[in-house]
Amino acid sequence: MPLISVRNLQKTYIDDGVETRAVRGIDLDINEGEFVSIVGPSGSGKSTLTQMLGFLDRPTGGTYLFEGKEMNNYSDDELAFIRNTKIGFVFQSFNLLARQSVLDNVKLPLIYAGITEPKRTHIAKEMVELVGLGDRMLYDTSKLSGGQKQRVAIARALANNPRVIFADEPTGSLDSKSGEVVLEFLQNLHAKGGTIVLVTHESYVAESAQRILHIKDGLLDKDEKVKNRRIIAQDGFNK
Repeated sequence: MPLISVRNLQKTYIDDGVETRAVRGIDLDINEGEFVSIVGPSGSGKSTLTQMLGFLDRPTGGTYLFEGKEMNNYSDDELAFIRNTKIGFVFQSFNLLARQSVLDNVKLPLIYAGITEPKRTHIAKEMVELVGLGDRMLYDTSKLSGGQKQRVAIARALANNPRVIFADEPTGSLDSKSGEVVLEFLQNLHAKGGTIVLVTHESYVAESAQRILHIKDGLLDKDEKVKNRRIIAQDGFNK
């Protein structure tokens, strides 16, 4: 059974009586352990699709099964629980608390999950070490570079050991070297069995995945396996 399965998924927005069909009917499956890129031009519907797959928004039509259960059968509280415990998010803008330490930022999802203080400190320290920022654990995130902030965001996304990581333009605000380090780490996560869904408009970023979903005008235009996958092996998180 696929981890994620959608059929005729749709999202329509209505603003001042004007209807916009952002996602017009998409069918796709994502299996556990896959590394998938979603690509498309601005306005294609890729971000809207990702928001629905990540339980940040509900579809207006079609079906979405996560772990075999239909999304519309979950209550809002259940969806919030899934977002916090089974899904990790990495965003272009990092979404960190600037005046809080690296450690405290990584602790956040563990607090919401009701993890006790000693345990969440232990887990958060492990995650910070994992992304190579052990020497900056107590720094305010406002003092970090863009690449370091994205590492913190990845550590936070991993804190609850999620079933799937959604990375929405994770390299979009980074210089090329820092972006490569982030992609390297996502590939390493995948190699260890992680499920990754990467959203990007850059073809070279998309080619770090195994499979590319091309979104155009709110539809799945093409679903292709990457023949010449771009493997990144720099060990950059430890440098």
